[in-house]
Amino acid sequence: QVQTVESGGGLVQPGGSLRLSCVASGIIRPFSTYNMAWYRQAPGMQRELVASINSAGRINYADSVKGRFTLSRNNAMKTVALHMTGLKPEDTAVYYCRAGYGSAWSEYWGQGTQVTVSS
Repeated sequence: QVQTVESGGGLVQPGGSLRLSCVASGIIRPFSTYNMAWYRQAPGMQRELVASINSAGRINYADSVKGRFTLSRNNAMKTVALHMTGLKPEDTAVYYCRAGYGSAWSEYWGQGTQVTVSS
């Protein structure tokens, strides 16, 4: 199955920016045909979908991050990025990347990358 490795997290002050990156492996079809998504999980909370991009390039964002986060993909490098601006303390979470194909999503969850927004 497709595996993902996330990176780019860190500690940032409110209003700051971070760029997360996700590299996929175990790809058996052109990367462009995969759907990709970013999730996050805050302490004591359920994992939630932050943003996704499908094979047609359509991007969806959670209402809580619209206008602040931008998802992009590089099919040649088999990567997806999440550019986060205007960060708020409530964005603090472990961020995960996930791959899907058609209507199915990988059961694999990587280590994630920690984002902490605090002054």
